[in-house]
Amino acid sequence: MREGSASGPFIQVVPTGDERPRLVCRACGYVAYENPKIIVGAVCTWKGQYLLCRRAIEPRRNYWTMPSGYLEMSETAEHGAQREIWEEARARVELDALLAIYSLPHISQVHLIYRAPMLTAECTPGTESLEVRLFRWEEIPWATLAYPNVAWSLQHHRELIGRVDFAPRGIPTGAAIKIF
Repeated sequence: MREGSASGPFIQVVPTGDERPRLVCRACGYVAYENPKIIVGAVCTWKGQYLLCRRAIEPRRNYWTMPSGYLEMSETAEHGAQREIWEEARARVELDALLAIYSLPHISQVHLIYRAPMLTAECTPGTESLEVRLFRWEEIPWATLAYPNVAWSLQHHRELIGRVDFAPRGIPTGAAIKIF
């Protein structure tokens, strides 16, 4: 191991056989790997309308987003997406297909976004939402969407309406990937 800066029980070193500095316990050699976070969510629809949630929490409080959030330990991506939809919008859905995979290395996140037809139009804000609403395409508040991935997901969904023979989409070519 090559040593780096030392502080506390963990030191930053490049473990033998590795190429990146990692936090390693001085006493036992445990390596504390840091890995990207997985975000799960869905473009939820009801009869041609899109479900959006106005965020009640930071970051981007008061901005609109699709239901999404961090995947929990011991949870499948599909279950996580359905849980996030319920937590944020109290909506019941049936996941239909993986719509998109967005890799955002600058913030160490991977987003798995599903298509999710709603089983009913019923929805109400969960604890992380100030408001939830179904929007027709022309009503979507594009200027107040919380993150670029929300717009990408909505656009990808619209491009694929009626299709079942597609591979998940990625970040659009030339898209700005800055996260606010």
